[in-house]
Amino acid sequence: MPQTVKGVISRSKGAPVELTDIVIPDPGPGEVIVDVKSCGVCHTDFHYREGGISDDYPFLLGHESAGVVAEIGEGVTNVEVGDFVILNWRAICGDCRACRRGEPWYCFATHNASQKMTLPDGTELEAALGIGSFAEKTLVAAGQCTKVPESDPAVVGLLGCGMMAGIGAAINTGEVTRGKTVAVIGCGGVGCAAIAGSALAGAGTIIGLDIDEKKLDWAKDLGATDVVDTKGMSEDEVVAAIQERTGGFGADVVIDAVGLPATWRQAFYGRDLAGTVVLVGVPTPEMELTVPLLDVFGRGGRLKSSWYGDCLPARDFPMLVDLYQQGRLPLEKFVSERIGIGDVEAAFDKMAEGRVLRSVVEL
Repeated sequence: MPQTVKGVISRSKGAPVELTDIVIPDPGPGEVIVDVKSCGVCHTDFHYREGGISDDYPFLLGHESAGVVAEIGEGVTNVEVGDFVILNWRAICGDCRACRRGEPWYCFATHNASQKMTLPDGTELEAALGIGSFAEKTLVAAGQCTKVPESDPAVVGLLGCGMMAGIGAAINTGEVTRGKTVAVIGCGGVGCAAIAGSALAGAGTIIGLDIDEKKLDWAKDLGATDVVDTKGMSEDEVVAAIQERTGGFGADVVIDAVGLPATWRQAFYGRDLAGTVVLVGVPTPEMELTVPLLDVFGRGGRLKSSWYGDCLPARDFPMLVDLYQQGRLPLEKFVSERIGIGDVEAAFDKMAEGRVLRSVVEL
């Protein structure tokens, strides 16, 4: 029987979100219903509300979550009822050209649940990133559930999006290893996660750069060895600040967690010769970049974009939860506050003002 639960939706561009009834259908083949235990308030949900993702309103918001499997549909074998899981928004297909060549983290045919959740009047809801977990329950594809050791949902659920994006940008995409120098431009949630990931990987110098002093304090608390307040600095001055802290050479890996043409150029010129640039901040469609092609050739190295931290959830989530439980990965420091499901709109305001790393809804 379909179930009616409470969920947070966005009905129209820029309008405040609403807590309302939503209907969850019975799981079909390959689908799972999850009792949601936590959901982080991520910038992506705000972008959905503002029409920055699409105009397919109404949206069921929320995606950065942990919960317990409540029901499974026909043919589901990777999880069982009662399993504690982290939800992911890139359920790999296993059959596309990326999966077949052994690079499933690039899967070009990721999938979601076939059925739609709805409002009581039958209006179909577009689930944020195919998850929609600002809700008491949600319906997802079985591949979007990754079983992990049971832990604090509000903490480990953050691996479902922002923390994995940042940690993976450092370890998976940037290939940060012991002794490397790293600079991270932008010290919000994803940038600080990249700093924590770099520290976990054994990087030597880790430089956090931001225009907000509070974010620089977060960066230091999560592993940055140096921080730079870039407010009022020119692009050249930012590059010089990175070079000054890396023996005059530039960093081995520079991670742009902002996603602006200016910050990407800072990353490009702030790295050492043959160094790596990782873009994990998401640009907007109208942004364009101009860099002399000779500089691209002459400086060598790698220019990479990081999709979801180039993660493989089945591989990475259990490992990172284990490291958290060992005390080696301070994920708990990313939880700025624990809130109720009716407090999402206020959490968006705090996020926009830079007052929190993550507000987390607990259910």
